[in-house]
Amino acid sequence: MSREQYNALLELSAEIGSDPALVQAAGGNTSIKQDGMLWIKASGTWLMNALAQNIMVPVALAPLLQALQNKDPGAEKAQSFVLDDQNPANLRPSIETTVHAVFPQTIVVHVHCVETIAVAARADAQDILNQQLDGFNWRYVAYAKPGLTLSKAISESLYRDNIPADVVVLGNHGLVVAADTVEEVSILLAKVCTALKQPVRRAPAINMAALQQLTINSDYEFPLHVESHAVATDYIARHIAGGGSLYPDHVIFLGEGSVIAADNETPAQVVKRYSDQKLPPPVSILFPGYGVLMRKGGGDSAHAMARCLADVTARIPETADINYLTKPQNEELLNWDAEKYRQALNENSSDKHKADADA
Repeated sequence: MSREQYNALLELSAEIGSDPALVQAAGGNTSIKQDGMLWIKASGTWLMNALAQNIMVPVALAPLLQALQNKDPGAEKAQSFVLDDQNPANLRPSIETTVHAVFPQTIVVHVHCVETIAVAARADAQDILNQQLDGFNWRYVAYAKPGLTLSKAISESLYRDNIPADVVVLGNHGLVVAADTVEEVSILLAKVCTALKQPVRRAPAINMAALQQLTINSDYEFPLHVESHAVATDYIARHIAGGGSLYPDHVIFLGEGSVIAADNETPAQVVKRYSDQKLPPPVSILFPGYGVLMRKGGGDSAHAMARCLADVTARIPETADINYLTKPQNEELLNWDAEKYRQALNENSSDKHKADADA
């Protein structure tokens, strides 16, 4: 193994994992192919902790690719391809392991770049990409369920004239870049994200006094990130968020769509409204013109996704036609065992991640 490249990938992972414009909570993943192995970020771990914790899992690459070719359902979780003797912490590979495997490049980086998602959630995404990614070797892949389904969709469009793309935009999801060295992939990632920069609307200020009043004797609290409030104070962002789910991690950590309080409605009244419909208490509630409140104990991942929603919707223009996730697409994410596992890991370690973020 090239320890130099491996360590460089850990450094890059920690860097991008600490940038909420690229990665939120346990989202995103990185990998390196060396000596017949695919070292990939473990499910539920945070890229920002790459230098402080063991977050990488070794997977036997050739058998995994053969399983993909044979349409073996075991390739989905990739657990049976892990080299156990080099995985003392018994970590589980990322649900995106097969996505990384189908790229022939040595280094693969997958991020949930807010600039990219703001484009990839639009019906005219390909038209925008044709302009903004002119000169890049890129592909667009329409939304597919993360994991095995997505890796198949990528592999079907990855090559053109026997040359693989090194930039793939995932509809309603994010961005993948690939190269043969960490330095090359880092440069490419920066160039693509710069090319995809979108105008950002400035949101009205939050109504601190009104929000504070709503938290009294409530199960709801202020979000960890002040930026999260913009989705509630900006009418356009609120309207976009109210239309449905824009990307998978929103569904996993905040639930389907966005919950918007009615005029003069308190958190308790919102909870009752949902309870009457036999729905669980909302993780996040948007109070129009006031700001956002989060259910206590929701975990740091939920707080990170609340900010992501504000960051993405602030970059989508009022006139845009949005491709929201469909009801079946929402349901398959909510009922997916791989994501339930990731949720459980994040709930159990949210305090640790908060400590890491504050350090």
